[in-house]
Amino acid sequence: MLLDIGCGDGSFLLVAREVGWNVLGTELNPGPARDNGLDVRESIDQFPASASFDCITMWHTLEHMLDILSMLLNIARFLKPGGKLIVAVPDFGGLQARIFGPKWLHADVPRHLYHFDAKALLHCLGATGFSVQQKWHQEFEYDLLGWSQSALNHIMPYPNVYFDCLTGKGKRYGKLITTYGCVVGSLLTLLSLPAVALGTLCGQGGTLVVVACLKQK
Repeated sequence: MLLDIGCGDGSFLLVAREVGWNVLGTELNPGPARDNGLDVRESIDQFPASASFDCITMWHTLEHMLDILSMLLNIARFLKPGGKLIVAVPDFGGLQARIFGPKWLHADVPRHLYHFDAKALLHCLGATGFSVQQKWHQEFEYDLLGWSQSALNHIMPYPNVYFDCLTGKGKRYGKLITTYGCVVGSLLTLLSLPAVALGTLCGQGGTLVVVACLKQK
């Protein structure tokens, strides 16, 4: 059984179900995921105490939580012995965050309430009974857009024009601004490929992904 916390429209859960997982999710607005035929609750607290999961995922969700430690302790209650917790967050200690500062795409203030570097994330996991088994410093699409859109944010006075265009929010600005942002953003995306490779090789990518399990008692 797999639980995705903050599952959005359920795209990841649909793929996981296709490869054989029994899936559940949580989302503050569960409507779109439910429309896709998924069992999604508004909060992890809505699952019975007897519920247990082989894998719990948090794809860019932890940084939105009001109380990090309480959430991780809650997750620990639902994770089976030997089960895996997978967490992905923007890497505040990576090259992108240091170079672009407040114009970094993945800063995303005020929606992101917290930012983590590797030391902070591992500390939170360790304090709530988890042991990290694996760690990565890249999610390709997040890293690539992190470079190109953050660079574009330094060029244009309007934030995240290219990202909005890719995610279907391009009507927020006029046609000229949107077209310019899309063209320049596309060029910057191609130019960003070496930067993605560099960040990955240095362990300084735009995203931090860890796999953790509960410590043995």
